[in-house]
Amino acid sequence: MRWKLFSIIIFAVLLCCILMGGLYTLPSVRSRIAWHVDNQIARFQRIITPPEKILFQPKQQTQSSSVEAIVNATLTCLSPSSTPTLPATTTSTIEIAISTQTPTTQLIPSATPTSTTLPTDIPEKVILTGITHEYQNFNNCGPANLSMALSYWGWQGNQNITRAFLRPNLEIDDKNVMPEEMVQFVETQTHLKAITRVGGANQRIKELIAAGFPILIEAGHHPPDDWWMGHYVVINGYDDQKQVFISQDSLISPDLPIPYDELEQKWWRDFNRIYIVIYPPERELDLFKIIGEDLDLLTNYQQAAQKAKEEILQLQGRDLFFAYFNLGANLVGMEDYPSAAQAFDQAFNIYQSLSEDMRPYRVMWYQTGPYQAYYHTGRYQDVINLANTTFTWVGKFTLEESFYWRGLAYAALGNMNQAQSDLSKAVQINPNYAAALEALQNLGFSAP
Repeated sequence: MRWKLFSIIIFAVLLCCILMGGLYTLPSVRSRIAWHVDNQIARFQRIITPPEKILFQPKQQTQSSSVEAIVNATLTCLSPSSTPTLPATTTSTIEIAISTQTPTTQLIPSATPTSTTLPTDIPEKVILTGITHEYQNFNNCGPANLSMALSYWGWQGNQNITRAFLRPNLEIDDKNVMPEEMVQFVETQTHLKAITRVGGANQRIKELIAAGFPILIEAGHHPPDDWWMGHYVVINGYDDQKQVFISQDSLISPDLPIPYDELEQKWWRDFNRIYIVIYPPERELDLFKIIGEDLDLLTNYQQAAQKAKEEILQLQGRDLFFAYFNLGANLVGMEDYPSAAQAFDQAFNIYQSLSEDMRPYRVMWYQTGPYQAYYHTGRYQDVINLANTTFTWVGKFTLEESFYWRGLAYAALGNMNQAQSDLSKAVQINPNYAAALEALQNLGFSAP
């Protein structure tokens, strides 16, 4: 009798597990509970292999890694009047054409759109209406915020549509959407246009909003019960009297106030103060007048690098880590890869000195600057080691950018089997990843 009862219980438990597993495959159910499942898996993994304890140690860094040495090494390239010189790269037996965007000068638009009058005096308070707020689905911060930003201009859609393009593989949880991917969606899937720049400031946000342009930014976010992470947010208003921006936050709430100082001097720094502006073609000239000399990408990177250099001399702890990281990212944009590699070396050295609860171990989910700097200076093993560390941090193989750069590094070292495997995984995660598709083609491999 007891054995029969025990068998019934076992059968019932197995049946429940099968039913729950079946229900979990349904998109509507999965989107609601995946967050909780992933959090529990992450908590369990953190017990087994705490990601904050795992450190990346650059193996090929130069000896001159002091603040003064790095700052002095970049003074010339930080001068707005200078032109960066491309470094001589290590010759490899295998050459791969890499899809990168070279900074170009474009201060005047090719067309002359209809201009409207811009405000000469910025009002003390402006709140733009017409944005449809959306709470994000699991890990869908980027698509949700892009959908909200587009809604201001009358786009009829939601985060499911943007996700289908930005995170097309429903079976693999791509952890992040890059700003350039959002720009690509706007330029290819809508009638609107978009531009992204770094080194933003509170005044720039207010000027854009006063002219009728909401702004989409990427910033740091550190909940009290979790580790540091990246987070997109749409800013559609400001109030000088209250000293706050008004934001549409897909994670927390609509009309969320963000203090001026908290944004510019803290969380926005974590992402080099990057911003995206979506606009209709007929308002291009209005937008370009506001952005001004930052329209020129080289000038934009130079000025952002100068800001990072100044902050390096002022900050400490995790803020200093991000200042060095920003310096490296801007130097990559300027194609000064040796100096960029030095800056990233110093950033990772500082990372090791941080207390474990302050280490932003998710940083490589969102950034590729270190991969580019190390790859273009022939430090292929550092690319591979950093990607391996990143995969340990992430817990899952879900970052197409890390697979892409590790694949290129393996190819440069002659390990073609591993290169093909990594580049194929990058395409499997994101079939729209043009750079990985091109790399596979250049190496003579077919896309998966």
